[in-house]
Amino acid sequence: MGLLLFCKVKGNFTTLKHCNLSTKIPVAKDTFFHKKVTLNAGGKLIDLSTPKVMGIINLTPDSFYAGSRNQSIDEALQHAGKMLNDGATFLDIGAYSSRPGADDISVQEEMDRLMPVIEALEKNFPDAVLSVDTFRATVAEAAVNAGAHIINDISGGQLDPNMFATVARLQVPYILMHMKGTPQNMNQLAQYENVFNEVFDYFTDKYYRLKQLGIKDVIIDPGFGFAKKTEHSYMLMSRLQEFNLLGLPVLVGISRKNMIYKTLGVTANEALNGTTALNAIALTKGANILRVHDVKEAVETVKIWEVVNNATLS
Repeated sequence: MGLLLFCKVKGNFTTLKHCNLSTKIPVAKDTFFHKKVTLNAGGKLIDLSTPKVMGIINLTPDSFYAGSRNQSIDEALQHAGKMLNDGATFLDIGAYSSRPGADDISVQEEMDRLMPVIEALEKNFPDAVLSVDTFRATVAEAAVNAGAHIINDISGGQLDPNMFATVARLQVPYILMHMKGTPQNMNQLAQYENVFNEVFDYFTDKYYRLKQLGIKDVIIDPGFGFAKKTEHSYMLMSRLQEFNLLGLPVLVGISRKNMIYKTLGVTANEALNGTTALNAIALTKGANILRVHDVKEAVETVKIWEVVNNATLS
């Protein structure tokens, strides 16, 4: 028994597991597939039919992009205020570096970095929608109890067997990302026969389990750069619109990543222009949330996309 999804083969609908995902999947009429475009986060109903921007607040000393690091509560509050003023709908707060080869830190160290900032953000920006970037169920639960509204799990429940049950009990939106292994060894696991098929099947299986547990709001994130070579990430981007078959909001997190700066022969500090270009492409392919370091530029990208999209529809 799996998640019942369908595609069209020779004029008839069949389950996705009987489809050849190595070719382009024909998308059925909108009346058949209904992509979920609302999200209930902390009692706030968020409409994702217009894409939203998620600002990144790193509480780690070694995140790959130095401009995103916040080493004190005051720095984090200042950064958060600017992002909210620039138009961020969500703030994603992480205290465990997930860059390739990052040091593994204890639960206590992650909590010590994270909890004071979550509490300060909830106090100073009570209307902000906060996401906690962690793969540990105990950390996620503590953050939600302190004021976070969304759990963003890079491991899709694979690094903590209690995560899915915790999300179900808390009844908060869950960002389900694809990754193989851990941040420490994921680069060695970037091998696929067909990266799109594997990621799509991963989401199908995981979402079925989440639905069985009664979890209502799930966002999928293909995990660009996580256990993926540059060519894998661009293949996923080229077929991003096909994830709409799952009927779930799609989050894209490519901000200043090496798939951009290595392709352009620049550094992460110089990768804003490339990030903006790739975010615009992601929007045309159905991205609902852009997770970024640079909120102002992403919000402007969404505004331009929206004008073009509305002009096309009129």
